[in-house]
Amino acid sequence: MCEVRLADSVVVITGAGNGIGAAMARKFAALGADVVLADVDTEAVQRVAAEVGGLAVPGDAAGEDGVRALVGAALGEHGRIDLLCANAGISRGGGPEADEAAWADSWEVNVMAHVRAARAVLPHWLERGRGHFLATVSAAGLLTMLDAAPYSVTKHAALGFAEWLAITYADRGITVQALCPQGVRTNMLGSSGDAGKTLLDDGALEPEQVADLVADSLDGGEFLVLPHPEVADYYALRAGQPQRWQAGMRKLQRKLG
Repeated sequence: MCEVRLADSVVVITGAGNGIGAAMARKFAALGADVVLADVDTEAVQRVAAEVGGLAVPGDAAGEDGVRALVGAALGEHGRIDLLCANAGISRGGGPEADEAAWADSWEVNVMAHVRAARAVLPHWLERGRGHFLATVSAAGLLTMLDAAPYSVTKHAALGFAEWLAITYADRGITVQALCPQGVRTNMLGSSGDAGKTLLDDGALEPEQVADLVADSLDGGEFLVLPHPEVADYYALRAGQPQRWQAGMRKLQRKLG
């Protein structure tokens, strides 16, 4: 297992202009890390980078060219990457009727961004014999999110990819963790509509609370990082008693109309 000591480490974070990504940037920098930050929102990521003394690499880290530029900039500036946080994500609602763009964009950002980040950084880590990959997945990847099939399905895929990475590369010095919060008070939660308010709002955490937990979880290397501990119980119920779990979710669905 590769333990990350944030002091003097080099951390790359995607989706770092706002929300959890920005909170992690502030937390990790405060603990002594050099941070390299990416976001499609140029102004936001430059503002966060200036605040924490980090390097901003604006652009689309979901695309092949964008993630290569990001990893290349981090290696060019610091000579190494200790931790890569694949944090960028989007939430698209609806079911099968959601348009092709909603499904395609969700797949690109929520899944392929992780695949491409791993593809770009793995050669560096395998050469060094160490590295740490943190995937922001969401509790939706362990459970589901009502009224948001593109989000739920792609978050399940993101969890599957993280698990595959963990199994495949653990014996080669690479640690993989999946961050799976429920509600977090970010722009994404604010735009999640009635389903988000019904399911997530009451227990929602601040991004800074999630960042604190992540910082504390890195050394332990546990695969699932659960800011909401009750998610572990829901996940166990879903696996052990799927009919009972689905009945509970249908009850919540009926509340939404």
